[in-house]
Amino acid sequence: MTKLCYVSRMLDPLPRVGSRVVLRRLQPADLLAFQAYRNNEAVGRYQGWSAQTDPQALAFIEEMSSIVLFPKGTWVQLAVADRATDGLIGDIGICVAPDGMSAELGFTVSPHFHGQGLGTEAVREAMSLLFDHSSVIEVVCITDARNIPAVRLLERIGMRRVATADNVFRGERCVEYTYAAHKERE
Repeated sequence: MTKLCYVSRMLDPLPRVGSRVVLRRLQPADLLAFQAYRNNEAVGRYQGWSAQTDPQALAFIEEMSSIVLFPKGTWVQLAVADRATDGLIGDIGICVAPDGMSAELGFTVSPHFHGQGLGTEAVREAMSLLFDHSSVIEVVCITDARNIPAVRLLERIGMRRVATADNVFRGERCVEYTYAAHKERE
């Protein structure tokens, strides 16, 4: 069992405020919105997570509400909230590699907010958060080639496709693209 550490709020760089979105910790009030998009089959098709019952989702949200921001080798989910309303519009998963030099990032946006550039802003903010507050110098995102909106988002923010691989995901053959971005040298 992984022992998770919890963060002092004084050292926490969250919330991170963008022009239209805020990256913050998940909170129990997010449950309804979280479950609405996480239980949508179309949204979950290309995701590594599975839908959860309300009690499971609430326990997960509560765990994420106070977990250390960048533990090595452990996924952490951050809320993506609308800056104007603080309502949950999606979430971003971050997993820093055991060596602390790279991180994988995954993202989900509620269908109600697709096509507005909010996911793009959220992913940019998450990458900046990693580069500003961790030893990470490379961010990697892996997506199914059929997930055209995700492919477009990753290319729009300047990530480069660095690998293509045949895979089986959820029992279905697919092609996965790996994208990477590196921290700019200071």
